Amino acid sequence: MNKNAFRQLSYGVYVVSTWDNGRPTGCTANSAMQITSNPATIAVSINHDNYTNKCIQESGRFAISILGENSAPSTIGVFGFKSGRDNNKFDEVEMAVKGYMPVIADACAYITCEVVDKMETSTHTVFLGKVLDADILKADDPMTYAYYHNVIKGKSPKNAPTYIAEEVTEAPAKEKYVCSVCGYEYDGEVPFEELPEDYKCPVCKQPKSVFVKK
Repeated sequence: MNKNAFRQLSYGVYVVSTWDNGRPTGCTANSAMQITSNPATIAVSINHDNYTNKCIQESGRFAISILGENSAPSTIGVFGFKSGRDNNKFDEVEMAVKGYMPVIADACAYITCEVVDKMETSTHTVFLGKVLDADILKADDPMTYAYYHNVIKGKSPKNAPTYIAEEVTEAPAKEKYVCSVCGYEYDGEVPFEELPEDYKCPVCKQPKSVFVKK
C-alpha cells in the first residue's frame, strides 16, 4: 500500500481548544470537517494521548480556531509539540474568548461546539459537535496542511491522525539542519552555522541547539 496517496487528501491547520477546570488548553489538529448544515455539526479527531482529549471529554465543549496563512507559525509549534498537562499554552499566544470558549486571536475564523456524540478508534476519538457560535476574525486565506508542509516546512506531530513517517530515499544534495522537536527544516540563505546563537525554530520556538544535521 502506498501511504503517500493519503497526502492527496486536503487538510487544514487548526487549534482545537477547550477549558481545563477554568484554564484554557488545546492542541493542533488537521482533521476537522463539517458533517451537516442543519443543524450545523462539526467533527474533529483528537488522539487519546493528547491532554485536550481528556479535557473535551470532561467539559463537553470545544472550539476550533482556523489558522490562516498569515497566522504565526509558532502557534502551531506551541499547540502541536507541547503538552497541556505541563504547559499553559495560551500564555504564549494572544487569546480571545468567543462563545464562552478560548480561541486563538490570530486565527482567521473560529467555531464553538457542544459535544453531541463521539466515536472511538484504536488511537483517536472523533468528537461530533453541534455548532453554537462561529465568526470571521480577520481576512486571510485558511492555511492548508500542504501550505504548512511546503511553505512553512513544518511536519505533523506523531499524534496527528494524518501522521506518516518520512521515507528516506536517497542522500540529500546538501546538508540540512532539522529541528529535532517539530521537524522544521532550515533552508535559509545564511549557512546554519553562521546563524546567531539566540536563533530559535520559527515553528516551535526551540533554541538552535536542538537542530540536528542530516
